[in-house]
Amino acid sequence: MADIAALPGGFVAAVRPLDPRAPWIPAWRALGAASLIRNPFYEAGYALAARDAFGAGVRLLLVADRPPEAPGARLVAVWPFRLSRRRWGLPLPLLMGWTHGYAPFGAPLLDGADPQAALAGLLAAPGVLGLPPRLLLPNAPADGPLPDLLTAQGGRRAAYWPHDRGLLDLSGFGPEARSGYLGHLSGQRRRKLRRARARLEAAGPVTFEILAAPEALGPALDAHVALETAGWKGQAGTSLAQRPAEIAFLRAALADLGAADGVRIARLRRGEQLLASLILPVTGREAWVLKIANDETRPETAPGVQLVHRLTEALAAGDWPIDRIDSCAPPGFALGTTFWTERRPIAHLLVEGGRDPLFPVARTLERARERVARARVTIRSGRSAPAVPASPPRRRP
Repeated sequence: MADIAALPGGFVAAVRPLDPRAPWIPAWRALGAASLIRNPFYEAGYALAARDAFGAGVRLLLVADRPPEAPGARLVAVWPFRLSRRRWGLPLPLLMGWTHGYAPFGAPLLDGADPQAALAGLLAAPGVLGLPPRLLLPNAPADGPLPDLLTAQGGRRAAYWPHDRGLLDLSGFGPEARSGYLGHLSGQRRRKLRRARARLEAAGPVTFEILAAPEALGPALDAHVALETAGWKGQAGTSLAQRPAEIAFLRAALADLGAADGVRIARLRRGEQLLASLILPVTGREAWVLKIANDETRPETAPGVQLVHRLTEALAAGDWPIDRIDSCAPPGFALGTTFWTERRPIAHLLVEGGRDPLFPVARTLERARERVARARVTIRSGRSAPAVPASPPRRRP
């Protein structure tokens, strides 16, 4: 396998490790901000922060206008991946997009000025580098620019575990439509929300806030971790407090994102008591739900539900200049879909990179793997299986 090779059209393909000292990190940051489809989880600051906790075996597939270490190099495509040699129990390898518990979106970064050329370079790169010519993009957008570009490329692809996840999308809404956004809530739902809010505020006034100042993010993360630890996750030993590598990752990610005005923490609190907390990376006018925690001592007050409700009201009122929030939620998770009427179609996309005579075999094997996984979930749960991640998150001790 080569680590760098020429591509048609004057581009260069390269495979590089997750190295925060690499000279092309600024070019990676620039591409992230100008990517056709923003993906905060694949952008430089966030990805590098996740390296120690989740990055074992991860490398970057780069497409650039010259060798990435050369002065002035411009990246036009970046895709973090792992090489999977026996996903189907056979020696038929593929490249798998990087996924873990804090990276729920798998769109590669493609130059927004010429995404077609960027994608063409990315798909041709495995062939010139001696890598397997088949790519699996977990949790990728199943409609919109990426599938359209793949169709224009003409290569083969297949989708697995398709599902829709909750999305708040106010883009194109005028003032009247925004003010009536929550009008779809039933009378019964509204009554429940009013009762829960009254119960929550019976012990004192409750404040809703959205934190952005970099110096506030570290203490807010500490409070978020303490709140999560006090609940069932702490009792089960699965809270962030029991996973120091993940706390270190989140601290580094929030520091990097906060310095670039790229994260918010929405909260409900009563005085100094934190009731609910929601961490939201931000890309332009879109936010992404990364982590939520809430006070579980009085379930009837539903502080987590109320936080999402108050956040939706704030966006509809124009109090925060954001048009979209992706819930990043798995199927069946009602918190986002209760208030947000839009949906983002998601699927795991198996894509042919270059001409691959074994692609039909890979496509069939992945479909069989999906069927087996669905059957196992159905047997365990006694009901139809929801979508599941392409592979379990990898964590270091």
